[in-house]
Amino acid sequence: MRLCPRPSFFRIASLGRGGRRLARRLAIAAAFALVSPAPAATSFPDIPADYLRQAESIPDFWVSEVDAIERYLATQVKRGQVEIIGHTAGGRPIRAVSYGKPRQGRGTTTFSGSLGFFDVRAYLGPDYAKKVFVGMGGVHGGEFEGIVGVMNLISVLETGHDLRGKAWPGIVAARDRVDRIVLIPVVNVDGRARVPLRMEPYLGTDNRAHVYFNTGVWKDGKPIGWPTIKEFIPLDFSRTQFPGGYPNDAGVNIQHDDFLGDRQPETQALLDLVARERPDLMFNMHTGAPPKNYFVRMHRPATEAALLPTFDDLYRAVHTALTQAGLQSTKDVDLEAAPPKPGSPRMNLDTALNFHCGALAVLIEAPSHSFAGVDRAGEVAKHTPEMLVDAHLVAFEAGLTFLADRGGRAQWAPK
Repeated sequence: MRLCPRPSFFRIASLGRGGRRLARRLAIAAAFALVSPAPAATSFPDIPADYLRQAESIPDFWVSEVDAIERYLATQVKRGQVEIIGHTAGGRPIRAVSYGKPRQGRGTTTFSGSLGFFDVRAYLGPDYAKKVFVGMGGVHGGEFEGIVGVMNLISVLETGHDLRGKAWPGIVAARDRVDRIVLIPVVNVDGRARVPLRMEPYLGTDNRAHVYFNTGVWKDGKPIGWPTIKEFIPLDFSRTQFPGGYPNDAGVNIQHDDFLGDRQPETQALLDLVARERPDLMFNMHTGAPPKNYFVRMHRPATEAALLPTFDDLYRAVHTALTQAGLQSTKDVDLEAAPPKPGSPRMNLDTALNFHCGALAVLIEAPSHSFAGVDRAGEVAKHTPEMLVDAHLVAFEAGLTFLADRGGRAQWAPK
C-alpha cells in the first residue's frame, strides 16, 4: 500500500536542464506534502523553548525526520529494494534500501572458522569475489548529518542526482562497478524520533542546543555530555530533563551495546543483516568532527590487524578526495590524507561488525550544521548544509570507488 499517490515527474526527460531540476524538486516536494510535522516534545515538557526553534529556512534536500524518510522510501525508490530489517527497542521499523544482487550461496564455516582455516573465502562462499558495501546513518539519533547524507546518496543511486539536483557521475560509475550496496538511513529510529526538530538553527560557535538534543541533560539542566554519556548504559531517562538522541528507547547507546551479552534489537538487526550480506566495506556516519580541525574525519577502527593496511589506503583515498574538493582544513593532500597514527582504538559497534562478518567497518565523523568549530589555523570553520551534503557524497564516492578498484575482503586480507 502506498503512503501517498506517486508524484508525477512531468516527463522530466523531455524538459531542458533547468526544467528537469525544477520538476525534480516539485516531485520531491510532492512526496513530502503529507509528512507530519516534527513530533511535539510532550514526553519531555521541560525542553527550553529556545531550543525548540527550527532553522529559519530548511532546504528541501535536508531530509532528516523519520516520517519524511519513510515517505521518500515509499514513493521515490524504484531502482532499489526497500525492506524492514528489524525493529527498535521502541517497536519502530528499521528500513534499508539495497541495490544490486547479493552474494549467492553460503560458505562452509563461520567467519572465525575461516580465519582458523586461513582462507576467508570459506566463509564468504562461492561469490567471494563480489564487492559489497553497507552504509548507515543515525546510530545516534541526534546526529542529522549522516542521515541526510545517506538519503542524498539514495537519491543519487536512484536518479544520478542528489536531492538538490546536482549530478554525481562518479557515484553512478562506482555503483555500476560494485555488486551490492545496502543503505540504512537511520539505525536508531527511537533516538531520531525523540528529537523534535528537522533542522537546528545555526548558532555560531555555541553548541549547547546540539549537545542538549544529542547527548542530553540531567534533571537539573546540566549537560550529560561526551564522554559521560557512555558512563551510563542504559541511561535512566527518569534522571534526565531530556535524554538526547544517543540512546534507543531502552536507554542504550547502540554504538556501545553489550555485543556479547544482552544485545539491543537494533544491534541484532545489523548483525543479522551483515551475516546475510557479508559486506567488504561499511561506513558508519556520525556527527562529531574534532573541534580544532572541524572537518570530516575517519577514525581508525579497533579491527583485525590484517585489515589495517587496507584502512590506511582507504583513509588516504577518502581524505584525498575531500581535500581536492576543498572540504578539509587545508589544500595540502599530504597533510590531510595522512592516516592517523596507530594508537589504542576502543571496541565499539564497528569492531563487533568486523568480527562478526569480516568487513572493514569504519566510523566517519562530520561537522554539525548547527555550530562551528575551528580549522587548523584556529579560524572559525562553518559548514553549510550544502557543504555537508557534498562532504558526505564525496566520501561515499571515494569509498565506493576504492571498493570497485581494490576488490573486497577476499583480496585485502584473504587469510
